[in-house]
Amino acid sequence: MNFPDYRPRRLRKNENFRRMIRETKLSVDDLVYPLFVVPGKDRKKPINAMPGNFQMSIDHLVKEVQKTKELGIPAVLLFGIPDKKDELASGAFTRDGIIQQAVRRIKDKVPDILVITDVCLCEYTSHGHCGMIEKGDVDNDTTLEVLSETAVSHAKAGADMVAPSAMMDGQVAAIREGLDEAGYENTPIMAYSAKYASCFYGPFREAAESAPQFGDRKTYQMDPANGDEAIREIQLDVAEGADIIMVKPALPYLDIIRRAREEFDLPIAAYNVSGEFAMIRAAAQLGWLDGERAMMEALTSIKRAGADIILTYFAQDAARILGK
Repeated sequence: MNFPDYRPRRLRKNENFRRMIRETKLSVDDLVYPLFVVPGKDRKKPINAMPGNFQMSIDHLVKEVQKTKELGIPAVLLFGIPDKKDELASGAFTRDGIIQQAVRRIKDKVPDILVITDVCLCEYTSHGHCGMIEKGDVDNDTTLEVLSETAVSHAKAGADMVAPSAMMDGQVAAIREGLDEAGYENTPIMAYSAKYASCFYGPFREAAESAPQFGDRKTYQMDPANGDEAIREIQLDVAEGADIIMVKPALPYLDIIRRAREEFDLPIAAYNVSGEFAMIRAAAQLGWLDGERAMMEALTSIKRAGADIILTYFAQDAARILGK
């Protein structure tokens, strides 16, 4: 096919042609909306680095989840910020923890939306790391026990799916075993399989109050330079029983999403993280970008790379556009 016989512009000359041959279809069905819940009542605190997002008490959270459902978004992802933190992350797995309370309330008031819970310890530890500290470092195997107990407590509260994000070796197997032994063999696991040690998490750490108090997370999150390692990490999670695999962040790692799509036949999630959101939102507020177009282009690129599920703080805004 050569010019002048073949002219690609023939099928671009109006929106109906473009719609008819569009290869990638972004849908509201692809979206998951992350939310932050805190103890108390009538609390709705803006997150400075993530305009339009809030830390919310459960009463406000339920209203936000209801709005999310009305927009057609199928699922929310919950992060909890407890009123007290300690070295043992005890707020992560207690029956009356903030996530456990929030899940029960949502399932009572908005039963038809999927509730996914983040399973990590950084929001609950006084030191801000994702696991138990032994001799100044995060101890992998001790952490597995706490992650499993946390996941089971979420399932008991009514969570539809758990999403372990601590990047501990063996975390999926430990959680699968814990869920199965507790009678929750039908609770799926969405594994943060390839989670990079990224600077794009900065705004989230304000939102979740989870910045490490010493050191960093490079000993357990992945080196941004590595691609083959991501495939090995995903292979491990698949072998351990993951139902959905995730790449995080999304936009700087579209190549990893594509490789995962080509090598694995499980559903693939991608997390359009806080820093990706903040860049677009800030540029839009300054008038440097058309924020709406940039948002939709970014989300479409994630879908085009091969993601089936997109976790994004843009979920409600994107759903309004997709629903027109």
